Amino acid sequence: MEVMIEELISNAKAKEILEEKEKKGELKFEQKNSLDVLKRFVKIDLAKATTLTEDLRKIEKLRDRHVMNIVNFLPEDKDDLRAVLGKEYSSLTDEEIDQIIKTVKKHF
Repeated sequence: MEVMIEELISNAKAKEILEEKEKKGELKFEQKNSLDVLKRFVKIDLAKATTLTEDLRKIEKLRDRHVMNIVNFLPEDKDDLRAVLGKEYSSLTDEEIDQIIKTVKKHF
């Protein structure tokens, strides 16, 4: 198999892609397992995930991988956000941290 395009996507998008493939009967063993996990743990639908992603991308210091981690884990407070962002958390100002938390809460 050749990788044609590589991009970061949210768990909600991955779930939708796998559900579409499942309807066509094209899922392999690993894909079925992934879909089962996504069905259990994805807390946000694709429309909300897309809107949240767009809003988070407006925060200049956040890279795409940070945005996807935030969308996938939906941190509820500063401690959760610190766990999601790791060492990059310290590069954010208090205002940016508050903005991220408020943005997540607005969409979820």
